[in-house]
Order: sequence, then structure tokens, then C-alpha cells
Amino acid sequence: MKLATVRTDTGLRTVRVEDDGYVDLGPGDLGGFLSHADWRARAAKAQGPRVSVVSRSQLAPVIPNPGKIVCVGLNYRTHITEMGRDLPEFPTLFAKYPEALIGPNDPLTLPEESDAVDWEAELVVVVGQRVRRADRAAAEAAIAGYTILNDVTLRDWQFRTREWLQGKTWEATTPLGPYLVTPDELAPDAEISCTIDDEVVQKSNIGDLLFDAADLVSYISTILTLNPGDLIATGTTGGVGHARKPPRYLQGGETVVTRIDGIGELVTPVRRSEPS
Repeated sequence: MKLATVRTDTGLRTVRVEDDGYVDLGPGDLGGFLSHADWRARAAKAQGPRVSVVSRSQLAPVIPNPGKIVCVGLNYRTHITEMGRDLPEFPTLFAKYPEALIGPNDPLTLPEESDAVDWEAELVVVVGQRVRRADRAAAEAAIAGYTILNDVTLRDWQFRTREWLQGKTWEATTPLGPYLVTPDELAPDAEISCTIDDEVVQKSNIGDLLFDAADLVSYISTILTLNPGDLIATGTTGGVGHARKPPRYLQGGETVVTRIDGIGELVTPVRRSEPS
């Protein structure tokens, strides 16, 4: 099952994605829909009305206003190696805030304050039920599904200090979507990739994760309660621009496509901001 949040003239609506269109599940975004304990049954049984055409620009961030966005750094072996780090014993955690999110096809305007804007293709875990101190079985049961995020990063701001937050949560820089897919839709070795103007810059599979989805739900829920609609960005694979010699960053004018087989893709036109 695939679910999405769409923008309409009367506000956000949750939909089920079908091969021939979209089934309207009601007003409000998918994050709110997941707060219903029977959301799976509601989504599966709904029969209409149908929306036959949804333009790319109508797709909102699949969870537009999550209570938490917990991000994991250094979680693909290939990326850990390219950054010259040892394999971590525990997940490296940081946060984003909802203001960072944009839709799966929205343009990315490069902040005028940075000349070192990088890309990071990531699988995202979407939490589907309240969970605290979960063992592996409970963690797996708490996963509503998966989506895609590009953790666009301002490297010059990220490395101003030892804490990464300021380079990771810049407003309106993080595309999210296009859909939530339930766990049965995603292969354990699904390919993840990022292209810039058709040049492949990242390509791996999610089986290269050091800490998998259940590991992360269990670990993070030990720290604090996870609620329906919370997001866990699981980290990026090798191929980021900052690790290249010389480093390579987004300049404006490119199109970045972030894809995970079984979920879909983010198509992000990149543009330069107008000087203020």
C-alpha cells in the first residue's frame, strides 16, 4: 500500500495511491491519519472518491508537520569509509525541524549564506504507533512504512562547530516523499540512488545500513517516546559531494533526483536565491 499527502484548493488531504489514480481518504495530512489506531484498515478499505490526476506540484511532504525528525549520521558503511571514520558502536543522532521540509517535487532554493550545499539520499522510517523502549519485535510493529528524504546539507555551516544541527536543518531545504510505502512494499536490498542532471552520484542498496530500521526505532525509543508520524532519516550512502577531491557542491540550475526502488523518487530543481 502507498499513501501520500496532496495539496488541494481546500487544504491538505490524505490519499491512497493506485495505478490508475488516487483514492481520497479524507481531509488532513498523512501524519494526522496515522494517529488513528486503525489507520491500516481505514486506508485499505476506502473506496473513494477518486482523484484521477494529481500534478507533481500537488504532492506535499508526505508527513508535512512531524512531531520529530530524528536523523542518523554515518550509517552506511560506504559513507563511513569515504568520510574517513571508524564504524560507530552506537547510532549518531541529530535532529531536523519541520520547517526544513519541502515537497517531493518542490524547487530547492540554495541559501545565499552558503557555497557548500551538498546532497544526501536517505531512506526514512515513518512511525505508525506510539512506542517506548521497544525490543526488536515491538520496533518492527511500530513501523508504518518508509519514504525518501534528501538530507541537503550546508557543509560550511555543519562544520562551524562539532555539533551538526545548524548545517542540517536550514529552512525549506529538505525534500520528503513522494509516498509512504508499507513495509511489505520495500525489498530489504532495494537500490537507493541520487543523480544530478542524469549523472549518478550515489548508488547503493539499503542492505548496506549499519543500523537498520528496527535497530533505530528500538534505540531512539529508549531515549524518548516515538509517536505516529515521527520520522527517522536513516543516513546516506557513499558519493556525497563533500567527500570528493576536490569537493563538489550544488551550484544552481541542476535537477537532483533521489530514488529508492519500491518507493519512488524526489525530483528537485535547484536554483540560486536572489540576493537580499
